[in-house]
Amino acid sequence: MRAPYSPQAEAAMRQLYSTLGERERRLYAAAETLKLGRGGLAYITTLLECDEKTVRRGKRELDQPNPMPPGRSRKKGGAARLS
Repeated sequence: MRAPYSPQAEAAMRQLYSTLGERERRLYAAAETLKLGRGGLAYITTLLECDEKTVRRGKRELDQPNPMPPGRSRKKGGAARLS
């Protein structure tokens, strides 16, 4: 796929992506792939240096209501205990 965005737009996308939290990154990358259609997944994962599984998870999350309270990107109980 030919790069659908200009170098300036790509730089802005990378800058924005770097400021987002984990969940927002997934959703942003997924939304971009949906805009691009065929070949978009490979282009976006290369551009944003993220994993395809991450983007696929973002696509699933876009299709369902938000299960997380505002400000959370992971379910409770995911952190290791330090005792």
